[in-house]
Amino acid sequence: MSAYLLTHLRHVDLAVPDYDKQLDFYAGVWGLTKVVEDSGIAFLAAEGSPEQYVVRLRKAEEKRLDLVSYGAGSAEDVDTLAEQLLAGGIQLISRPGKVDTPGGGYGFRFFDIDGRTIEVSADVDVRQHRRIEEKESIPVKLSHVVLNSPDLDATREWYERHLGFRHSDTLSSPYVGDVMHFMRISNQHHSMAIAKGPHTSLHHVSFEMRGLDEYMRGSGRVMRAGVQKIWGPGRHLAGDNTFTYFLDPHGNTVEYTTELECLDEDTWHPHVYDFSQPEVTDQWGTANPMNELVAKESFNDVDRGVFVAPPV
Repeated sequence: MSAYLLTHLRHVDLAVPDYDKQLDFYAGVWGLTKVVEDSGIAFLAAEGSPEQYVVRLRKAEEKRLDLVSYGAGSAEDVDTLAEQLLAGGIQLISRPGKVDTPGGGYGFRFFDIDGRTIEVSADVDVRQHRRIEEKESIPVKLSHVVLNSPDLDATREWYERHLGFRHSDTLSSPYVGDVMHFMRISNQHHSMAIAKGPHTSLHHVSFEMRGLDEYMRGSGRVMRAGVQKIWGPGRHLAGDNTFTYFLDPHGNTVEYTTELECLDEDTWHPHVYDFSQPEVTDQWGTANPMNELVAKESFNDVDRGVFVAPPV
């Protein structure tokens, strides 16, 4: 790509069999705000974010990742990206046009190399949002999404070539090789990461908290509510962000984080970190050790939505 057309991560959309339980989780203990609900679809916003919503839940018989949505700077950029994808032989699900979800806008959808549905949009109305106050332990915004791929390097190369993602860092090990590439579309260390997994699936969705105190208060609230904690609290080396990982009611991993590193893109050079070293996975040494359970839960279930566009 000759230009960087994507600006930020907008929302992650999930299909869930037990819709009511998931809605209670995200709009309850997790701290999002239900803004629209209609016929088994709910749109949930983060109070500190100008995005109309950061999570969409859809009632379905099978669990799947419906789509991942990114913003573009303008309608012209949306058209340019669609033309570039078509020229590159990428299958479009829809051509650029009106977006019929809260906030409207102009966008289109397509499949990535692993068969996930990706949406790109511009001119979406800004949601009335507010400053999150001190000690208020609810998400400010959607931070990043991590996706499992059976072919780590092929997926990284596809996102670099077709969507303009830049490589920030890699986690590797002398025993198993590369396991994660951190990718960015701004100076934020990563808006997406690609994890090596046995199948295509969602690895985790991360939500940004106001600061360290709010991150710890939120982590504690979710723990006290009896939600299964997988890993944390701790602080990663790559991205320098905090982490506490939980399972939502259908086994999707969700994370509270804060203080994700912002890079000087003119001077940044990617690192390869040896994740077998404990200080790489957790600088603080406060989290439970990375083990097979943490990895297994992060693999998630096989995504049944590969190369199948969501109905809405």
